[in-house]
Amino acid sequence: MDGAHDGYAGTEGGAFRRPLFEDATARALSRVGIVDVGSNSVRLVVFDGAARSPAYFYNEKILCGLGTGVSATGRLHPEGRARALAALKRFAALAEGMAMAPLTGVATAAVREAEDGPEFCAEVERETGLRLWVASGEEEARLSAQGVLLGWPGAEGLVCDIGGSSMELAELRAGRPGRALSSALGPLRLEGIKGGKKGLKKHIAATLDDLRAEIDGDYETLYLVGGSWRAIARIDMERRDYPLKVLHEYEMTPAAVRATLKYIAENDLDEVRARTGTSADRMKLVPTAALVLKAVVQKFRPRRIAISSYGIREGLLYGQMPDVLRDRDPLIEAARFAEASSARIPGFGKVLYNFLLPLYRNARHDRLRLVKAACLLHDTAWRAHPDYRAEVCFDNATRANLGGLTHAERVFLGLALMHRYKNSRSEAFTALAGLMPEKDVEAAEVLGKAMRFGAMLSVNSPEKMGALKYFPKRKVIELVISPGTRDLFGEVVEARFESLAKALGCRPEVTLR
Repeated sequence: MDGAHDGYAGTEGGAFRRPLFEDATARALSRVGIVDVGSNSVRLVVFDGAARSPAYFYNEKILCGLGTGVSATGRLHPEGRARALAALKRFAALAEGMAMAPLTGVATAAVREAEDGPEFCAEVERETGLRLWVASGEEEARLSAQGVLLGWPGAEGLVCDIGGSSMELAELRAGRPGRALSSALGPLRLEGIKGGKKGLKKHIAATLDDLRAEIDGDYETLYLVGGSWRAIARIDMERRDYPLKVLHEYEMTPAAVRATLKYIAENDLDEVRARTGTSADRMKLVPTAALVLKAVVQKFRPRRIAISSYGIREGLLYGQMPDVLRDRDPLIEAARFAEASSARIPGFGKVLYNFLLPLYRNARHDRLRLVKAACLLHDTAWRAHPDYRAEVCFDNATRANLGGLTHAERVFLGLALMHRYKNSRSEAFTALAGLMPEKDVEAAEVLGKAMRFGAMLSVNSPEKMGALKYFPKRKVIELVISPGTRDLFGEVVEARFESLAKALGCRPEVTLR
């Protein structure tokens, strides 16, 4: 296993191909446990659910500081080593009670560079049965890039992953990892640099000069991976009073990053830590990580900076996927899995989507995939109390651990599902309304009312759905039904059809075949 999986299939075929989580190959990945032994933390993640967009069945992290002092002593931190071993013993014991294949273990910079790293790995295997794969710096960079691809298929740009003892860079070109490098720019590793803050800045700049000479492309998007970067992003949210506290796919401009790094330098970090919920151990690394990030942004000059919650662990999972699985849209696969496991009538999402498709004849791909996802999810909250279904749908869409969704798209999907259940908008949406333009607010309402109408029309009889015809220039929406299904068009259905027409600014017409 080398972490280098470059194959990325095309995106041909519709979103409603046979779901891959039903395939035997995907089922083998349905519950995968991965242990990541990093320089600062040791974590167990168990993935479960839709193979292309897995849920986090279990997630536990211990901040051990294994790499503290390695640059000075050449050895793993004694207390950190003891804590890491204790954590790994616990993880192995936990895994015994979960129905899954043996744990996959990976160790990174601290274990890779410490002279007692091999001894530690042998002790872990002896005490727990877990065999740690020690990734090289380049492999670590490529694993992080693969993790980004789990959430952004076809992503292009530069991945920057900061750990405790190292910082990795990897190119992404059309959904494939390219050149990959590792450096000693992790905050724990930089503790021993002489010359104070001035000497530290000089060292960071010189190291980045060398990296830039080898990674010399133009990168519009910088994808940030790692706990220190996420902590800085969370501080950026706090500074901006950003309303949606979801770090994955959170975006910053270079100007916003500079403003936040200045904010970090000028404010009491204990107060910032309390407001953001950042751990004390993590916050200790933030000032040094901030200096590195400032230099990275200056050196590579991206136009946008995106936070990825997916990294090495997700990269390991991605590496086990066949190309046919990587090909799938993570949002659509997650929505299909939710429908299969939670909907009142699994499979009706496809019927509903096909019924509504005339409204979206000229829609772009990015809008059409949201329509598909909404149709799949339109009835997955049916077990909730009727008074709260709309809010449950909205909360699930905006806060669920989903890949392949920008924050604006999360709010769009959530609002569409809210309008699937009611005409009004709740306070939950009002707080996030500023994340999407007004035209998208109106489009989400149309989609929601269209689903509200279509879901009521025949419930579970595709042959009785009739057909929608939409004439935007004439401002007419027409429902064509056969004589044998005329009785289905009752008062409630008629009211919902008229509500949809009003949202479209159209005149409703009903035609008998």
